[in-house]
Amino acid sequence: MLPVVALTGRPNVGKSTLFNRLAGKREALVADYPGLTRDRRHCLASLGDQRVILVDTPGVGEGGEWDQALRGQFERALEESDIAVLLTDARQGLCPADEVAAGWMREAGAAVILAVNKSEGQPAEISMAEFHSLGIPDPHAISALRGDGVAGLVEALSRALPVGTATMEADRGRTRIAIIGRPNVGKSTLVNRYLGEERMLVQDQAGTTRDSVPLDFDYGDEPCTLVDTAGIRRRPRVDPGPERLSVTQALQAIEQADAVIVLLDAREGATEQDLRLIALALDRGRALVIGANQWDRVAASERTRLNDELARQLKFLDFIDLHRVSALRGWRVRKLLDSALSGVEAASRDLPTGQLNAVLRRAVEEHATPRRGGRRIRLNYAHQGGKRPPLIVIHGRQTKHLPASFRRYLARRVRTRFGLWGTPIRIELRTGANPYTEPSV
Repeated sequence: MLPVVALTGRPNVGKSTLFNRLAGKREALVADYPGLTRDRRHCLASLGDQRVILVDTPGVGEGGEWDQALRGQFERALEESDIAVLLTDARQGLCPADEVAAGWMREAGAAVILAVNKSEGQPAEISMAEFHSLGIPDPHAISALRGDGVAGLVEALSRALPVGTATMEADRGRTRIAIIGRPNVGKSTLVNRYLGEERMLVQDQAGTTRDSVPLDFDYGDEPCTLVDTAGIRRRPRVDPGPERLSVTQALQAIEQADAVIVLLDAREGATEQDLRLIALALDRGRALVIGANQWDRVAASERTRLNDELARQLKFLDFIDLHRVSALRGWRVRKLLDSALSGVEAASRDLPTGQLNAVLRRAVEEHATPRRGGRRIRLNYAHQGGKRPPLIVIHGRQTKHLPASFRRYLARRVRTRFGLWGTPIRIELRTGANPYTEPSV
């Protein structure tokens, strides 16, 4: 399981700025729970060599009933996290809300690291001086905006975190497939269909599944583990307690999966949240298949329009299978598993170096690289650097200037040559001499 890091503190101390910096400024998956006018954001991030789930929590208030209502949410954030960062503001100095938050953390027995933000322009000793009274040892003076001191904070977090594991020991030898999507799109119904029994509770009400539930079964000769995850919604009107934990568990399921099935409601098309979930799975390099569920409920007169709409929304995913299915009736649901397993096989394939270089040479012959400083960017040599997803390492000159569009072009050429459908492909560019060339004497 991946460790969970929660960013806490009062409003406007820079939690979101620090969140974006630690997340690499990637757009986070948003669990926008109402109440107290604050969003709760989750994302997968890297802290040094450690993969974590990063959580941006609501701000701790300045007193009154608002604080009393917030305490339950604050404590749940501490409960789900392995460590919390208490962020304070050096410019405003120590505030009562900082002392309240520190007190709640002590009562909860939480592991805490203190970070004093907005410390740029003054010595660290001065920035941190009055915050020692919070009783949290070894504070860090940082600037989330400029990045000052953030590397030291990340190093401290890395030392304090438990080591995460990408897959659980019991699942080795089984293909792990996570089924994700918004609430009430039929994920549990799909799992029951595959298992041939009512193992998952199904109701016509969003939010029935609260935990990520792994279930083993054999699909032909292939041992698999299905993971039914809680629905991840954009702006739910639900109790913010149990479902907040479910977002973290769904992210854990994606991180541990070999393949991901994104289930969406065919009648609504691909919503913004569906696209976020698809992007998250691709970002983590997972084999992917998309199921447009409840196709049996789409009127015949609407099918052409919905097909065109899905094609437009998902045109950037021409390497991913889209199946129109009905989990309730069992229509074409086997195709989802077939595509998922095919994507895992493609992601695990060995790509011979000689054939990769032949693809690279042909690609450059047919579409010359752009010029930089009057000279063309050189792409000399390619080899496979990893699997799941396939990683292609290309050596050359001035490769850092190669446009993203040309990288996508190279990925398409590799995909077409080796039939790598259902999996993302990563291109890594390196500038320097060919490491496989014999040195001259």
